[in-house]
Amino acid sequence: MTEQPGGGEPRVTVEPPHQPWMHDMKPLVCAPAQFWSNADGSVDGRSLCGFYVADVRLISSIAPTVAGEEPAPVAWSASDSRHSSTVLLMRDLDPGSVDPRVRMRIERNIGHNGMQEELVIENDLDHTLDLPVRLDITVDMSSMQEVKGGAPSQALQQGLVTIRPAVGGVGIACRGMNVQLAAHGGRVAVADNIVSLAWKLHIPAQGWASARWEARVVSNFDAVIAAPEQRPWGDMRLDGGDARLARWVKRSLDDLDGLRMAIPALPDDQFLAAGAPWFFTLFGRDSLWAARFMLPLGTELAEGTLKTLAHFQANATNIEIDADPGKIMHELRAESLESQGVFGADAMRLPPLYYGTLDATELWIILLGEARAWGMPDSRVRPLLGNLQAAMTWMMDYGDADGDGFLEYIDRAGHGLSNQGWKDSGDSIRWRDGRLAQGPIALCEVQGYAYQAAMLGADILERFNRPGFDEAREWASRLKARFNECFWVDDAEGRYPAIALDNEKRPVDSLTSNIGHLLGTGILDRRGVADVVARLMSPDLLSGYGIRTMSRRNSGYSPLSYHCGTVWTHDSAIAMLGLAAEGYRAEALIVARQLLRAAEHFDYQTPELYSGDSPESGVMPYPAACHPQSWSAASSIAVLETMLDMRPTTGNNDEMLIRADPISNPSNGYIEIAGRHIEYRK
Repeated sequence: MTEQPGGGEPRVTVEPPHQPWMHDMKPLVCAPAQFWSNADGSVDGRSLCGFYVADVRLISSIAPTVAGEEPAPVAWSASDSRHSSTVLLMRDLDPGSVDPRVRMRIERNIGHNGMQEELVIENDLDHTLDLPVRLDITVDMSSMQEVKGGAPSQALQQGLVTIRPAVGGVGIACRGMNVQLAAHGGRVAVADNIVSLAWKLHIPAQGWASARWEARVVSNFDAVIAAPEQRPWGDMRLDGGDARLARWVKRSLDDLDGLRMAIPALPDDQFLAAGAPWFFTLFGRDSLWAARFMLPLGTELAEGTLKTLAHFQANATNIEIDADPGKIMHELRAESLESQGVFGADAMRLPPLYYGTLDATELWIILLGEARAWGMPDSRVRPLLGNLQAAMTWMMDYGDADGDGFLEYIDRAGHGLSNQGWKDSGDSIRWRDGRLAQGPIALCEVQGYAYQAAMLGADILERFNRPGFDEAREWASRLKARFNECFWVDDAEGRYPAIALDNEKRPVDSLTSNIGHLLGTGILDRRGVADVVARLMSPDLLSGYGIRTMSRRNSGYSPLSYHCGTVWTHDSAIAMLGLAAEGYRAEALIVARQLLRAAEHFDYQTPELYSGDSPESGVMPYPAACHPQSWSAASSIAVLETMLDMRPTTGNNDEMLIRADPISNPSNGYIEIAGRHIEYRK
């Protein structure tokens, strides 16, 4: 509140809502739970802080006091994706010394549906201490969209949160969820939405004592995701070569372990959530790409992802959810997702099960085909053949709504995503001069996906004596010809594919990273491949830390624009794999090493995206980027595949092998993956 000049009435200044910036925040993940603290381990209710389960923030702040003093956090560390330790110091307990000799450690652990903290007070003094310890815990119950938009908890404002005494603690009910909060050996008090826990600790000289509390979801009637069992890829050991790669892979596998999910209907079929915090659920495109990157470690994750998405495959037209028969879904939530706070003007409202994506169906087919190549048995493929045929029918019929030979999208419901490729922000599809393109939009990379999907799908249909494979190949041939007639544009540096065709079938002439997704799909001829490679490797797109989403020469470019200038790890990894598939090994390794350089900067937890500045400027975080993110973390396996030239093959007795050429490793380097036999090619 500020004083009105001249002694008038006080004037209240209301801060506008903001999306939380979290580049320096520390996550713990154990799907469907996640916990976010400040960089020093504190949890003060600001920004993203708090404990979440299934898109609901249960707790927003945890404030400790010891003998009335607020301990000062000085260090935070994490042993893995589920456990952290924070060190806090007290200065008022030993007033005769400038060196703090009493400290607190908060050992924080999260599980799939709960969290636990142990508060350990260590006494280096030569006399005992009897100290009152208190925690004030703020119950929040905000939706994830409220947190993302910087909006307050409507559940609290509307009085929908119930906190009642329970044995050893309290019970909390809201949003179909029941939570128990318990203080082991302590006292519990409640005032409004603040739960206070209190203990009296006797700490011997040169000794320690501890207090423990926990919060646990005991029921969630609206749950659409579930906690999985053991991770569906083998243990891995990597030695030799670039030590950064081993560190990145190790960190990524730990993060991916925390992103594993299943649905209640298919508890044994796992997939990877897109990312924490905003996209902590099943996303068709994201989960499919992450599973593709993970294929060198086994096909179980791919199979679980395929089966889960097949479970939700649309079987009827429904404009409200943007579904048509055979289409693969975009995202799954427990409730409708509505823009809140700073995003409120978007007026976006997505149903709990939403199909507004143009590429997930083709990517589903491609994953099925590539999983077969990496060793998925025919006995596992056969039950998915009906889903495959439905997906191919959608791609060749419904995906091309106007019959022009290309797949295109438009938001039919009027309140869904305006852009429905992987660059799904509202301003991502631009002309070179910065103008926004008008839909329906036919994205270049989606045509490449569709060609590859049709060819791989036809191979599977033919192998299993199912009809339609000849028609699929003929359709793919026509698509390839039409693509190469309509998508190419020119500038002073030569030709390149446009990012899209607009509503008038004009090629939208911005130069973007989307062209990298065309490599390896088969839709380009040899000249086209060479032209795309030349543009990807130009300084306009190649940043020193990966490939920019948009050329620096485009008017819409900004190094911190979400889809118009930043670098996305997975986007660069897709181009890298495409370069290798087309025989451009040297160029693929350049991209791989740039991604390693970025991973090192981010302590090997590569975020969703980061700045696309020049190498001289260095890499900067995108402040609201998710981390960990499944396709960013899984990109480490794609880099491993590229740097070792790993490829599937079949050995004697049809044993699944992976041949690897350790071009970046010394001769004594090795890789071990449980359930896989790695054979170095000499």
